[in-house]
Amino acid sequence: MNRQAKQSISDLAYFGGAPCFERLVHVVHASTLQKERFLSMLDGVFERGQFSNDGPLVREFERRIEERLKVKHCMAICNGTTALQIAARATGMRDEVIVPSFTFIATAHALQWQGIRPVFCDVDPETHTLDPASVERMLTPRTSGIVGVHLWGVPCDIEALSTLARGAQVPLIFDAAHAFGASHNGRMVGNFGSAEVFSFHATKLFHTFEGGAVVTSDSGLAAEIRLLRNFGFSDYDKVVSIGINGKMSEVSAAMGLAGLEILDRVIEANRARYGSYARHLADVRGIALKDCSADGDGNCQYIVIEVEPDSCLLTRDQLLALLHAENILARRYFYPGCHRMEPYLTLQPSAGRELRNTERLADRVIVLPTGERMDEIMIEQICDVIKFVVGNSALIRLRLK
Repeated sequence: MNRQAKQSISDLAYFGGAPCFERLVHVVHASTLQKERFLSMLDGVFERGQFSNDGPLVREFERRIEERLKVKHCMAICNGTTALQIAARATGMRDEVIVPSFTFIATAHALQWQGIRPVFCDVDPETHTLDPASVERMLTPRTSGIVGVHLWGVPCDIEALSTLARGAQVPLIFDAAHAFGASHNGRMVGNFGSAEVFSFHATKLFHTFEGGAVVTSDSGLAAEIRLLRNFGFSDYDKVVSIGINGKMSEVSAAMGLAGLEILDRVIEANRARYGSYARHLADVRGIALKDCSADGDGNCQYIVIEVEPDSCLLTRDQLLALLHAENILARRYFYPGCHRMEPYLTLQPSAGRELRNTERLADRVIVLPTGERMDEIMIEQICDVIKFVVGNSALIRLRLK
C-alpha cells in the first residue's frame, strides 16, 4: 500500500505515477468470518452421508430464516436466479411482467428464460427502485405480474406497488437479492408481496457460497414452490407436476447457518464503513453518495456514488478509469441497463424511450469497495484519490484530451 499523497496529476497512476494500492481492491469480497463455525458443521454432514435432498441442515437453515424474518415459509434454493424462476412460475406469471431495467440481468433473464416478456419500467431517480408512476403507465391487459427490486439493500415503494398490483389483480414479487437483513417500517424484508426472493451468492453480505431462497406467508404458494424445486415430487415416488432441481445442498446450508450467527455484526460493520465514506466524501463537487439508510432500514451492502459530469468536469467513465489505474476496481452498476443488453436490445429496440432515469443512472453510477477487508485507512485513501481527481478535474480533462 502506497500512502504517499498525490501532489500533482502526474502522480496519478493513469499518467505514470505509482498506484495508490499495491494490490487490487475489489468492490466486494466473500465473507470468511464464519470459517471455523462452518468447518465444525461439515463433520456432521460427512458422518450422516446426506449431502442434499432436504437434509437436516437445510431444514434448520430454513427454520432460522423464518424465525429471523418472521415469515411462515422459507424454501432454500440452489441459487437466486433459479429462485426467481420458481417464484415467477409459482405465482402464475406469463405473457408480460413489469420489471425495472436498472437491475442485474438475472432479473430479466429469469422471466425471458420461461417465455415471459419483461416489460422494462423506469426507476425513481432518488431511490433507484421501481417508479410506481412508471409502472402504472406500463400496465396493460397482458400484464401478468410485477417484479420490484430492492436495489442497494433499500426497499422499494412497497405500499404504492402493492396498491397497483391489487388494482390490476396481478401478483407482486420482490427481487430482494441485495436486501437480506434490511427492513421496512419495522418489518423485515421478506414479508411483502406474494413472495420475496433472496440471493445468497458469495458476493453478498450474507452468503451460502451459492444459494438463494423464496420466502412467503402464503401456505398454498409455499407448497407449490416446494413441488417446483424438487422435480414435482409430492412424495417419495409420486410426481404431481412439472418441476426442476432447485434444491440447496447441505454444505451451502452449513455456510448459511454459520453466517447467520454473525450477520448483525456484518451489517453493523457495513454501516460503519458507509459512515466513513459519507464523512470523507462530504461536499466533494459533483459526487453524490447514495443514501443507504445507515441509521435506518438498509443493510449498507453497497457504497454507491453518482457522478455529475457538469459539476465534476469529468464523466463517470473517466473517473472510473483513473480509479482503476490506482488498483481501485470500482464498478459501474448496472450499465448499460437490461434493455440495452441482448436479447432485449433486439427484441425491444425502442424500450429506452420510456427509461429516462434508468439511462441517466446507467451513465453516472459507480459502486466503491466495501466489505470485511476494508478498514478506515483504505477508505480514506480511496476518498483522497477521488477528492484529488475532482479538485484537479479541469487539468485532468485537458490532459485526457
